[in-house]
Amino acid sequence: MMNFFSSSLIGFFFGVFFGAGCALAVMYAIYSGGYRRGITDSLRPEKSDLYRRWLPHAEKQLAKERNKAGK
Repeated sequence: MMNFFSSSLIGFFFGVFFGAGCALAVMYAIYSGGYRRGITDSLRPEKSDLYRRWLPHAEKQLAKERNKAGK
């Protein structure tokens, strides 16, 4: 028979590690799906409205990073 301390330790382990692992798996799936969508949009001959709207922002961010790396 397990005492309270060992059962709570096992519960804590399962809760924290499996909970964090599942959350990371979900976030990775969302990230990779968005990344694939972005690549697909960039390869289309006719660009989507979302792509055209965010392109200037991305170019500005790249220019800022290049300036920071050049200094």
